[in-house]
Amino acid sequence: MMIRSPYPDIDIPDTPLVPFVLQHAKTLSDKTAIVCGASGRSYTYAGLATAIRQVASGLAAHGVHKGDVVGLVSPNTPDFAVVFYAIVSIGAICSTVNPAATAEEIGVQFADSGAVMLFTVPDLYDKCAAAARLAGTVREIVVFGEHAPAVPYAELFAHGDTPPEVAINPATDVCVLPYSSGTSGIPKGVMLTHRNLVANLCQMHAPVPMLTPDDTIVGVLPFFHIYGMVVILGGALVQGSTIVSLPKFELELFLKTLQDHRVTYVNVVPPIVLALAKHPMVANYDLSALQTVFSGAAPLGGELAVAVEQRLGCRVRQGYGLTETSPVTHTHPMECETPVPSSVGPALSNTVCRLVDPLTGDDVPVGERGELWIHGPQVMKGYFNKPEATAACLSDDGWFRTGDVAVVDDRGWFAIVDRVKELIKYKGLQVAPAELEALLVTHPAIADAAVIPVPDEEAGEIPKAFIVARAPISADDVMAFVAAHVSHYKKVRRVEFVDSIPKSPSGKILRRLLVDRERERERESTRPS
Repeated sequence: MMIRSPYPDIDIPDTPLVPFVLQHAKTLSDKTAIVCGASGRSYTYAGLATAIRQVASGLAAHGVHKGDVVGLVSPNTPDFAVVFYAIVSIGAICSTVNPAATAEEIGVQFADSGAVMLFTVPDLYDKCAAAARLAGTVREIVVFGEHAPAVPYAELFAHGDTPPEVAINPATDVCVLPYSSGTSGIPKGVMLTHRNLVANLCQMHAPVPMLTPDDTIVGVLPFFHIYGMVVILGGALVQGSTIVSLPKFELELFLKTLQDHRVTYVNVVPPIVLALAKHPMVANYDLSALQTVFSGAAPLGGELAVAVEQRLGCRVRQGYGLTETSPVTHTHPMECETPVPSSVGPALSNTVCRLVDPLTGDDVPVGERGELWIHGPQVMKGYFNKPEATAACLSDDGWFRTGDVAVVDDRGWFAIVDRVKELIKYKGLQVAPAELEALLVTHPAIADAAVIPVPDEEAGEIPKAFIVARAPISADDVMAFVAAHVSHYKKVRRVEFVDSIPKSPSGKILRRLLVDRERERERESTRPS
């Protein structure tokens, strides 16, 4: 059964991303487009458009051509927006990465993508230089500011503001290459075209715009992540709103920013919603301008949504999406006065869904669980240089198998209830169990390992490792070993020692058995004695 969006289809303009996002640059020329909440550095809409053209000219002068991959490793700053849009405006491809990633992780990503240039900040230069050496393809590193021997960012502004004209086919030319673990396994480059992103920006604001030029939105979620990249950065600029960017989340600075800039709209993840609902510090700030809290990247509990609405007197909405879908596929309607708090809402315009029994391949009826399949103009082109991984989740006729289990009600509203895929969502960031398992078994004292998600009130989920030891080793030793090799959000935070890891006859780890065992323990612990 195909479940269509309740909204009528909309026309998707046949345009590259940058002119679409900057469509208001002339009419709102003097309005602030983006300002840093920490430093005060800002760009007006006209200034942002000019800076993008100047940096695009600088990129071309440094030998960046259409189809080249340029890496961007940076916290949220106004110049992140400049560089991001400058890269894609000349037909190059921007591949973003978490600044917290290790040199090895960054090097692996850029070796896979073949990045030729890399942008970063002075504090991350040494790590990025090591990553560039590992990648072997990076010709130049540019830093925001100065850090010898890197190319200073200012140098890119010295080549005029008339970049070369490049013919871009929005439907086929890749625009961005974020990395995602997909439904399982090691991170893969997600090829998103100009049309993918333009389509999703149109879909998010139809039939009722989420934002207007009167809105001020805080950009605290990382721009390197598809949520921050498209929903916040692109979503605000295309509507003429003002973005207040923050380089990282610190609750006190976040609340002060909401107060001082009279922020009307925030995009957050469930751990931040939890802080807004429960942290006593919230009461110290005037958040009366705040009208909407929008949560994504991980499921938000209905009780938590209601708690924030009651405490702050604003509306709370949530949505659903994936890197592979640019990212948004479902969202609470902005005009709906009584959304189902635990639901992610109906599908966006131009989006069709199926709920499929993963064992039989048959569609399931309304009210029953099934894997969510999605078809729409926001669905990725495929995984970069990974045809087998692409074929495993993307059918020849364009259906993307999300790996998430959902149910749909009679109104066409969806709720995400489980996962077929085994990714861990730590504060909205993806952690692939297979990646941690591969690392764990390199330790000489570990014979075998499995990693699963376990619930955590603050983070949503945290990685728990099941360890078969071949020599004495403690839980602290295991956690310290992993922490020394991965980004902070990938750390193993719980450890249990077991005699064996459950596996299929073919040797595949049966993580679902461990998840079910963990859930049964949780139920037992909460039952009245």
